[in-house]
Amino acid sequence: MKFSESWLREWVNPAISSEELVAQITMAGLEVDSVEPVAGEFSGIVVGKVVECGPHPDAEKLQVTKIDVGAEELIDIVCGAKNCRQGLTVAVAMIGAILPGNFKIKKAKLRGVPSHGMLCSEAEMGMADEAPGIIELPSDAPIGMDVREYLKLNDSIIEVDLTPNRSDCLSIAGLAREVGVLNQADVNSITIPTVAATISDSVEVNLNAGEACPRYIGRVIKGVNLTSSVSPLWLVEKLRRSGIRSVDPIVDVTNYVMLELGQPMHAFDKAKVSGAIQVRFAEENETLTLLDGNQVKLKTNTLVIADQEKALALAGVFGGQESGVSDSTQDIILESAFFAPDAIMGKARQYGLHTDSSHRFERGVDSQIQQIAIERATQLILEIAGGEAGELCIAEQSEHLAQAKQVTLRKERLALKLGINISDETVLEVLQRLGLEPKTNEIGWDTLVPSYRFDISIEEDLIEEIARVYGYNNIPMISPVASLKMSQHKESKLALRDIRRVLVSLGYQEAITYSFVDPKVQAALFKDQESLILPNPISADMSAMRLSTWCGLLSSVVYNQNRQQSRVRLFETGLKFEPDQNAENGIKQTPVLGGVITGLKHGEHWSLDSTPVDFFDLKGDFETVLGLTGKLNEYQFVSETHSALHPGQSAAIYKNSRKVGYLGAVHPQANKPIGLKQKAFVFEIELSALLDASIPEARGLSKFPSVRRDLAFVVNRDVQTGNILDEIKKIGGNQLVELNLFDIYQGEGIADSDKSIAVSLVFQNVERTLEDEEIAAITNSVIANLEAKFSATLRD
Repeated sequence: MKFSESWLREWVNPAISSEELVAQITMAGLEVDSVEPVAGEFSGIVVGKVVECGPHPDAEKLQVTKIDVGAEELIDIVCGAKNCRQGLTVAVAMIGAILPGNFKIKKAKLRGVPSHGMLCSEAEMGMADEAPGIIELPSDAPIGMDVREYLKLNDSIIEVDLTPNRSDCLSIAGLAREVGVLNQADVNSITIPTVAATISDSVEVNLNAGEACPRYIGRVIKGVNLTSSVSPLWLVEKLRRSGIRSVDPIVDVTNYVMLELGQPMHAFDKAKVSGAIQVRFAEENETLTLLDGNQVKLKTNTLVIADQEKALALAGVFGGQESGVSDSTQDIILESAFFAPDAIMGKARQYGLHTDSSHRFERGVDSQIQQIAIERATQLILEIAGGEAGELCIAEQSEHLAQAKQVTLRKERLALKLGINISDETVLEVLQRLGLEPKTNEIGWDTLVPSYRFDISIEEDLIEEIARVYGYNNIPMISPVASLKMSQHKESKLALRDIRRVLVSLGYQEAITYSFVDPKVQAALFKDQESLILPNPISADMSAMRLSTWCGLLSSVVYNQNRQQSRVRLFETGLKFEPDQNAENGIKQTPVLGGVITGLKHGEHWSLDSTPVDFFDLKGDFETVLGLTGKLNEYQFVSETHSALHPGQSAAIYKNSRKVGYLGAVHPQANKPIGLKQKAFVFEIELSALLDASIPEARGLSKFPSVRRDLAFVVNRDVQTGNILDEIKKIGGNQLVELNLFDIYQGEGIADSDKSIAVSLVFQNVERTLEDEEIAAITNSVIANLEAKFSATLRD
């Protein structure tokens, strides 16, 4: 909101400078955006009167004038303004005057006629960007008086950026209240007399939307003269300094009252209103031509002011062209209403508008000033444009008006929140100055919130008011005291970033997918598992909570494949959500690490084979990750089926006999529903099982030679190779330092039901060289145990 400092000081005039006033307003929460002078820097301009005005002998567009500036002789000035005429009171720049831009007035000759000065317009005095002619001053302006002094141009325009909750300060009255409170100064409120009715004409009002408009006041004013009457200069200037252009006396008065008291108003041409005023919501397909000439199609949620036949205006937003006041208007209907903020909020933007009226109504207007405002506007209209006023017509549904709020402020709470103790006398004084009518009780104060303070509803609001008025600068800065404590870090806790680094080094890229997935994709992977369906999903394909990271990862693979990216390696960490009646809120949330690979083992290169990835590529990558834990021997891969995985290429991941994940090829039957165009392999493991690592232990290196023995066994195809390796490790004990499976053979020389497994065993002792007999004993024990447990025979 823009306002002039001089207008504010008419209401309250604390003994502080302009700079202090601006700083004070800002610190009170009403941030000042700018401070500008009301006019440019000039000197030597005085009030004068045009005594003679005639045409220039050699120029059609110029006039030769004689100007009285209170000196002994009249001054000859040549002027080109069209509105220059005899008897006009003007602003005269004398010889030696300096205008804005450091332009100095000198003696001159214009087409042979001497000119000893210049008649000035608002633009030439820096009061406006442009002007149609010279400024016309009131006829009673003192001749010879300095124009800067006469127009009170030693003034500033202050613009404040108000937060939406401080709509009470969208007026001079509201700002004056605020400044008065901050300076403990009295506010010189204007006296607004009740205008007695001199005619019997009245307006009938029907409130058909009482919740949206609980109070509507109308008044008929007949016989206004808009043809010859003009707004007085003081009114035009106050509007200009508030950023509002003068239009005509009626519009100027309603704008002035809005700025002065904070109550937006509107006037209708009575001759264009048919029957009673109707306050209602717009009808389907109803249209209205606005004052700016634009026609809008009204929506049924829009509150309108109408007559018996048509809509007249957008309530609280903008007037209509058809019922608008014009130069030919003789009788008007003046409107002053209270519109509920919820009814006006967003309606202006709905039609691409933003008006001073809507700006106030959607934030909240004092529900008790409508009658005061219409009396003030009536008084000014009768003074400026003449006419006779009728009786007030007040339509009201008081049950929809907000009731006065009572809020209690506790001393203990105030001290706790502010961190200081403010004396009871000071708090009581602040509350009284804020108009809260405080009453002292045992624990603090009971307050009654005035109708113009929409922002005060709870105790914290009162605490904020006390702090604001008391002064934030007066609250001492006390640094918080805190003690530092070293955070606990378990050395056995594996950092997730280390896992990410290893996967990235293996060619994977980290993905972040939604926890909301397509239920069709999820059903293709988890046929027999129930998932949580969202009651209000973002979209139909994001309506289920994921049971696994596989849903999002495979969708990402499809997305890449559709864009000619056939080789994809992705991983993701996040939560999976499984319905569980025993879990909190009936849903079990488990942090997991998931991954997927598809396409070629390596990127295309002339030196590399174009071999597609398989189960063992994924298992190898996953074992590399498990190697970070230092507990690879605690994990087992057991052949198990899963609804999402290929029956012959899937395995469950166990850690110390507890199932913690799965890996394998995506089931071929799921490829089509998901949209996969080639084989994909996935893994997933619970993070709790993965992030537990062993603490490294330092061991001495053996200086004694190692001995290697290679053994090949023939076993049944159904025997799992992993079980054989585990048995060899048990038997080998500490002497067995390395075990490597280097060949699995099926074919010629081996029965169809069997397979050949070849392993290398490396033996070494830290303290001495192993004897052949010791190695032979361990080897024989391995052969015997494998034969007994797995019917394995040593291959020749």
